[in-house]
Amino acid sequence: MELSSDRLLNSKKQKAKSSRPAAGSKFKLGGKKEEAERQRKLELIRTPVLSCYRIAVISLKGGVGKTTTTTALGSTLATERQDKILAIDANPDAGTLGRRVRRETGATIRDLVQAIPYLNSYMDIRRFTSQAASGLEIIANDVDPAVSTTFNDEDYRRAIDVLGNQYPIILTDSGTGLLYSAMRGVLDLADQLIIISTPSVDGASSASTTLDWLSAHGYADLVSRSLTVISGVRETGKMIKVEDIVSHFETRCRGVVVVPFDEHLSAGAEVDLDMMRPKVREAYFNLAAMVAEDFVRHQQLHGLWTANGNPPPVAAPPMPGQAAAQPYPQPGQPGQPGQPGPYPQQPHPGQQPGQPYPQGQPYAQPGQPGQPGQPGQPAQPPAAPGQPYPQHGQPYPQQGYGYPQPGQQGQPGGQTPPPQAPPQQ
Repeated sequence: MELSSDRLLNSKKQKAKSSRPAAGSKFKLGGKKEEAERQRKLELIRTPVLSCYRIAVISLKGGVGKTTTTTALGSTLATERQDKILAIDANPDAGTLGRRVRRETGATIRDLVQAIPYLNSYMDIRRFTSQAASGLEIIANDVDPAVSTTFNDEDYRRAIDVLGNQYPIILTDSGTGLLYSAMRGVLDLADQLIIISTPSVDGASSASTTLDWLSAHGYADLVSRSLTVISGVRETGKMIKVEDIVSHFETRCRGVVVVPFDEHLSAGAEVDLDMMRPKVREAYFNLAAMVAEDFVRHQQLHGLWTANGNPPPVAAPPMPGQAAAQPYPQPGQPGQPGQPGPYPQQPHPGQQPGQPYPQGQPYAQPGQPGQPGQPGQPAQPPAAPGQPYPQHGQPYPQQGYGYPQPGQQGQPGGQTPPPQAPPQQ
């Protein structure tokens, strides 16, 4: 028989625990200051993400809580954001992410990679995912030891390229170690790194060694904005100075989060936020807020937010299956001629680089007659000033110079073609 949650866990349902007050309650956790701080973090977590943000959860040591952190963090983000959050099992050695939610499909990440040419919409991808009650979706990996094919670097990059068009946030539960094939793609594509440690000497040493290896192999910038999670800290433990571990990683990372021990999570079964102790759920809420602090930087880097931290005037989330639209620079914003900015303008046909296009003179679109340099099409001389500019068979007076549209010839001798009757409605 399969060693599943239904078989190994006590059938008696535990009382659900939540870090939030009950609906309609007149009482709130803490005072006004604590409630205001929680609201600030909630607004951070709900920051709009206009392009795919990728989070990698890694550690050199196994059994430290990578999969638990991936699932709990992903579930928290999915609960508070109410948009699509995905977690991928990139562990080449029989990863267990698929055991943390109730499976809805037997498909794995390898099946999805093989089906990439046929994935054209969100519903095509949904057939390969399982969804938790929180809304988090996961893509499991093979747990059969007889499977010899490995999930390599190229497979991971191809999968992220397709999944990134449908999911604004993707978490990757990596394998143990840093030298297997897919790990190169995980690190190269990661926008946020989460290092997992335990409140032990070997766990903290392994996490610190992980940061040393990353800094020595070209990922120093990723390390400087990474987060460290010290998982499974027992409040009654007196052998380890947890505060010293926290102080060490605070000097190396952007932030540190201590997650207390939780019996529900230690069972290694399906993760349910309501079954966690309030302190544990609050710890993952704080972790989600710290992750969200990097959303704005990521989107500014991709030109999706302005320098003052606001969305650009003409920027909207991409439609499912489409890439994010590039914002158009507005007057007075960087990107205008003569102003530095992240939106360099391309010269118009016939325009020398660095010269502004003359105002008031329309130019012909590529492929239209009358544009010099087009193969197989003789250049047409411009009409005299004041000549009408024919559009759709009707004369339209235009200032400056105009070019004839495709299929229309300018009238020689300064004559104007007779106007045609308007189309019948």
